[in-house]
Amino acid sequence: MSKLPRISGRECVRALERLGFYCKRQTGSHVVMRRDEPFAQVVVPDHDELDRGTLRAILRQAGVSVEEFLRAL
Repeated sequence: MSKLPRISGRECVRALERLGFYCKRQTGSHVVMRRDEPFAQVVVPDHDELDRGTLRAILRQAGVSVEEFLRAL
């Protein structure tokens, strides 16, 4: 299992966009990202630094492996 890096919410959003997600809406500091095929929707907090557990939960909900996410960074 690869170790997750310390990244910001904006970096996470950019990586998810490279993986086929788009920004559906933003409410305050939370960005709702969506992918239509296969369907997945995740909420990314726009914080300076995401906790590793939060990032792991985002990747699990998005159906993206850690290795795939690291390549998209």
